[in-house]
Order: sequence, then structure tokens, then C-alpha cells
Amino acid sequence: MDAEDFTQIRDAVRQLVREVVVPREEEIDLDDRIPEELRGAAADMGLFGYALPEEYGGLGVSMSEDVELAFEFGYTTPAFRSLFGTNNGIAGQVIARFGSEEQKKAYLPRLSAGELIGSFALTEAEAGSDPAGLRTSARRDGDGWVINGAKRYITNAPLADLFVVFARTDPEEKGGRGISSFVVDAKAPGVTLGPKDKKMGQSGAWTSEVFFDGVHVPADALIGEEGRGYSKALTVLSRGRLHIAALCVGMAQRVLDESVAYAATARQGGAPIGRFQLVQALIADMHSEWLAGRAMVREVAARYDSGEDTSIGPSSAKLWCSEMVGRATDRAVQVHGGLGYLRTTPVERFYRDARLYRLYEGTSEVQRVIVGGGLLRAAGMPRG
Repeated sequence: MDAEDFTQIRDAVRQLVREVVVPREEEIDLDDRIPEELRGAAADMGLFGYALPEEYGGLGVSMSEDVELAFEFGYTTPAFRSLFGTNNGIAGQVIARFGSEEQKKAYLPRLSAGELIGSFALTEAEAGSDPAGLRTSARRDGDGWVINGAKRYITNAPLADLFVVFARTDPEEKGGRGISSFVVDAKAPGVTLGPKDKKMGQSGAWTSEVFFDGVHVPADALIGEEGRGYSKALTVLSRGRLHIAALCVGMAQRVLDESVAYAATARQGGAPIGRFQLVQALIADMHSEWLAGRAMVREVAARYDSGEDTSIGPSSAKLWCSEMVGRATDRAVQVHGGLGYLRTTPVERFYRDARLYRLYEGTSEVQRVIVGGGLLRAAGMPRG
């Protein structure tokens, strides 16, 4: 994309986030819902397909452009980005990268326009970070497949029009082998949802269990090659991890801004609390770590775009930035004192929201295994 065109898009997103979404954050948190007018505004701006290919109605942003937009999305409630995040990310990317031409034409234009919401159905009760526990199955039935199983913590499931479902098609294979991916209509007979999950934070971003009970799908629902579904999941999760890292940077900037503004004006003993050096130290630590995270994300995104590093770097960035934003939100609450513990204060909400970033799309522990194992294998250590 032309640099000037992208700058205009980024500035428009920044204006939407800060002038339209930020004033409604408390409403979103209390109602656990994104207002329809905000969904419409996001669709009108093309946010449901900004990372999908241009030939199918998206904006086709690079990874370096993606993270710049994510810095802006991260500045407000995560629920806003979550509304269109699965279309651009883990659900839409599987179809865009690995789908047939017919699948791309059938789904990507409508995902890009916000007419459809896609959901990524991988995680299960016994298969989160480790695919070895995946129990959902797909068996051949005539000219199609029958899917049985259950998925957990599925983002946007209550809103979804389609699911990208990962199921074991070869029960003899172990681990990530023998897993395939399918496009499944959310209204297909046998697809049911559990109640919306009640979460610690990120209100307005809906998740739930999804159950597949004898769901029949046609042969052309299979995405790409049979038995290679888990490798597809890893590919899109790597991009998603870098996107999450950028969201964490955006949130860290927001709580830093809130803390600086508060410390500069709130008074104790007749003077602004910002005069106290220990308050300044909290702010300085927040700023230095935010700055480091932003630089890291930009560097890793450039290496991702060049193809130099599409795995270890994104995991390192996700690890650092998700841990960093946890420290930032904790310090922000500390700067605000007792006020920071009240539900009416933005930093209290971000404190709850930030905790999920260290868990989803691979926990911090999983990122450490990916980074450490990847570096050691590159040095010649054989796989266990």
C-alpha cells in the first residue's frame, strides 16, 4: 500500500478509536456488548477485512502495516478489535492462505464487508496449547464428512456465521498430524452453542463452547490438504501472536497516558503526586518498557514481511509484550492509588483486560518453548 494512503487509513482509525469508541468504553464493559453503530462504523471503514487480500475486498495490509493499526486498536477496549479480529486473523487467514479459489470467492468478500463473522474453532478442553489432545473428529460419509466434537473458549462463537473447524481425520496419527480444517456453516444442523462465558475482563468480546453433533459438511468444506490442518493453524497463529503483541503495546500506551495525566493533576499534601519521585519511577518504567515493546514489534514485523522470521520472532514479541502490558496496567493502578481500584476508572478495566493476553493464542510458557526450542534446533539440536 502507498505510504500516504496507509497513513490516512491509520489516522482515520485513530480518530474513530479515540473520539468514538473510547467515550463508550464503560458502556461496553457494563453492557457486555459492542453497540451496533460501532459495528457499522467499523464495517464502513473496512476494518472487517483490512488484512484480507485486496482482490477479495480487503485492504491487504502487510504485517508492518497490521501492527501499526493494532497499536491504535489496543488503545481502547479489546472488545472492539475482537469484533472484527477473527475475520482478519485466525479464521479469515486460513481461508485466504489455504482455501480453494471457490472458497475464497464464497467467503472472503463477505468477511471483508462485515456481512459474515468467522470464528476459529481449534481449542478443546484437553487440547489447548498441545494438539495431541484434540478429540473432535471428522469421518468420511459418502461425498462429504461428518464432524463430532466440542470446542472451548471460541472467540465470536455467539456471533459467528461460519466456523473454521479443526478435526482429526486420521485417528491413527498422533499430535498435530492427521488433523484437517473445514469451513462449517454456523447454522448447519448439529451445531449448537453453550452459554456465553463469564470472564474476568474483555467484556463485550464474546466466547462460548461450540458443539458439533453429527454435523454433515460437503467434500468442498475441506480447506486445503487433508491431514495438514494443524500446520495451517500454526501458520496463522504466528501472525496472530505478533498482532496480539501490538495490541499490548497499544494498551500500554493508553494506561501510560492515563497515568501521566492523573499524576500531573491529582494532588496530595498540596502538590501534584507527580512531584513524588517514586511515582515518577513507576511512570518511567512504564514508558521505557512500552517504547521497547513498540520497537520490538516493528522490527519483528519487518522480519516477518521479508520472510526472515515468521515463527520465533512473533513468539518472542508476544511473550515480551503480553508480560509487559501486565506490568504496565499494574503500575497504572498503583499510580492511581485507591481510585485505580474502582470500576469507574479506565486503568482498573485495563488491568482485568490485560490478563488474557498472557493466555490466549499460546500462553507465555508455550512461547518460551517455541522460542527456546526453535533456537536450539537451529543450532543443530535434534527433535525429541
